[in-house]
Amino acid sequence: MMIMLMKRKQKGFSLIELLIVVAIILIIAAMAIPNLLRARIAANESSAVSSIRTINTAEITYQTGYPNVGYAAALSNLGGANPCMPSATSACLIDNSLAAASPGSGVKAGYVFLATGLSPVNGINTQYTVGASPMTYNQSGVRNFCSNEDSIIRFNAGAAGSTPVNNTAACLNFTVMQ
Repeated sequence: MMIMLMKRKQKGFSLIELLIVVAIILIIAAMAIPNLLRARIAANESSAVSSIRTINTAEITYQTGYPNVGYAAALSNLGGANPCMPSATSACLIDNSLAAASPGSGVKAGYVFLATGLSPVNGINTQYTVGASPMTYNQSGVRNFCSNEDSIIRFNAGAAGSTPVNNTAACLNFTVMQ
């Protein structure tokens, strides 16, 4: 009988127990958030490489479809607003959001894209360069990407404030992706 009198019934959780649970949740969140950010950067970079491949294919298609122009003079020439009617100024080959989110460049998945037709011979662009740079370095991406008419995708370590490359020489200085 004495034992029953000493036992108290406890209802709910004590403040210490709740603080311990909150501390554990914060520790787990602190470990998970950097991994989540790295996963987002990796996804954005993968999307940028895929977009450059798409632009490479569109440039070859454009050159075939408009041989009197050669490669597209600008990224905006590869897209076109809906309803799109194919022409040399809007070929309808890539999504218009990628082609011209802002004048002269496109934006997709945290990257800014720029494509430039180069080396005109008798008004026909014989080369092109497409480049991509993260919109916000170390948040949307950490590498710059580029490609030329050889369709080899190259990269370099990005830096804050970097812009997409727009010439062959700069792109050839990047490292070839494996």
